[in-house]
Amino acid sequence: MIHRELLLNGVFLGGPCDQGIGKEIAVSPWDGRRIGTFAEGGWAEMDAALDCATQAVDTYRKTTMAERGELLQRIGEAVTQREEELTELLVQEVGKPITAARAEVKRTALTFRLAADLARNLEPDTVDLSYDPRGANYRGEVRRRPVGPVLAIVPWNWPYNLAAHKIAPALLAGCPVILKPSTAAALCTLTLARLIHECGCPAGVVNAIASPNAIAEKAVRDPRAKFVSFTGSEAVGWRLKELVPDRKVSLELGGDASAVLCQDADLDHALPLVLNGAFAYAGQICISVQHLRVHESLVDEVVARLVPMIENLSCGDPALESTVVGPVINSSAANRIEAALASAAAGGAKILAGGQRTGNLVSPTLICDLPAGHTLACDEVFGPVLTLSTFATDAEAMGQVNAGRFGLQAGVFTASKDRAELYIEDLEVGGVVINDVPTVRFDAMPYGGVKRSGFGREGVRSAYEEMSEPLAVVRRNT
Repeated sequence: MIHRELLLNGVFLGGPCDQGIGKEIAVSPWDGRRIGTFAEGGWAEMDAALDCATQAVDTYRKTTMAERGELLQRIGEAVTQREEELTELLVQEVGKPITAARAEVKRTALTFRLAADLARNLEPDTVDLSYDPRGANYRGEVRRRPVGPVLAIVPWNWPYNLAAHKIAPALLAGCPVILKPSTAAALCTLTLARLIHECGCPAGVVNAIASPNAIAEKAVRDPRAKFVSFTGSEAVGWRLKELVPDRKVSLELGGDASAVLCQDADLDHALPLVLNGAFAYAGQICISVQHLRVHESLVDEVVARLVPMIENLSCGDPALESTVVGPVINSSAANRIEAALASAAAGGAKILAGGQRTGNLVSPTLICDLPAGHTLACDEVFGPVLTLSTFATDAEAMGQVNAGRFGLQAGVFTASKDRAELYIEDLEVGGVVINDVPTVRFDAMPYGGVKRSGFGREGVRSAYEEMSEPLAVVRRNT
């Protein structure tokens, strides 16, 4: 078993013998085994973290890009060196299958290295002023200045890499961070914070406070948090935005991503990708494939081929290399998914594959003929459930996707470049993936949604620009 402390101004608080700070127990979602404990702070600790980050602004913002890049590079290298340890903890704490856990750790290292590369290459943007007759005696450039302390609220499903997508651009921009992990994955995120500290991060620049949600909400309202970066549920995210209408907020919220199989789709190519995109990590990814929209000419073949593929997926112990579908995060999630499937079936939906539950393991499920307005059709499932529907025309398919209140990413399978461009132009989403599933994400690219999926963009450079303000500098030649 392990124990993880809070990180405040370069000091670890809440050790096993510290009676002044509360402790919480972390258990495995797979077998309920106790795997460790972590310190959970109250307002006193969060208040101190906001103070420390505020005090660190003046010093850290004056560090050079070279110094920031060196720190980011060290962090990336340390993540790689500790890949086995970090992977094992991720498997134990959130039940992520080991192959997916290993991939997350690798991407976490890559995210910090991408920020390090940017630090080496970023230069002020020069502006040619010769377009204006007055500009002959002037030089223009645009620099970027940090917005100030960043409150980074991290979800449990990607506790390393989604933390990295907040921490790395903040460090690059010159912003101190108050990191708030999910209590469902606090061991992982607090371990990452400890690693960052051990890489020589200056005191007060990265502070990590596991806390109840009410404490985090109070921190959001605090004016010392100049930028709030939140990844999580739709309901919580929009509430947080309402609390701070006058401050910069980045929201990466829910999604119900679609994969569209056009009439010219290559099913040999598409179906294995859809299978993995829908069910890997038990569908607990914001851009997992939730809706499979199939041209009516293909639906019989798709069902005949996809059902046995689903039934043959390896499900169970996330520590096994062969496992694709592990447990959902807890019994509440399993109960919710089970109830939604039962409700859909009672309303006339047909379960074509799966639908069973054992403990926190929900078998990968393919379902069709959903009642209009059912939660599986309209809300984010965040579980191993794939809905199936048909369309007759591309316009109908795009209408189905656009009718939802979410708009994170979508995948489109087609052999036609012209058809692909049609979907790229007309889909109301933050990202379109052609001939692959919407679950594909590259960490250097802008990532985020429209409509109820949030606003603002992650991706290292995009987040760096969100966490900094442009400063126009004009020099007159003398």
